[in-house]
Amino acid sequence: MSPEIRTFARVAASLQEEAEAIGWYEQRMSLETDTHARAIMEDAQEEEFKHFAMALEFLSRRKPKWRAVLQAVLFKQGDIVEHGEEGEEAEKKT
Repeated sequence: MSPEIRTFARVAASLQEEAEAIGWYEQRMSLETDTHARAIMEDAQEEEFKHFAMALEFLSRRKPKWRAVLQAVLFKQGDIVEHGEEGEEAEKKT
């Protein structure tokens, strides 16, 4: 594999790991009764959100088709599935 593909694969794995960590913190916080412990977990989860966003941006800059879909779906009001369909159409044009 080329160095670029290996880097892409490593960042994709990191994206997955960040998403898993976000979920784990969500589960832990839902059960935590100690306010100080919960605050620490919330802070840690915010870091995971940041890392997730950075990894997603890195990957989307290298895959124009991914970027087209993301731009069609993310941060829009309305029906998510409908935006997904729009993203598929945008991907085909890329």
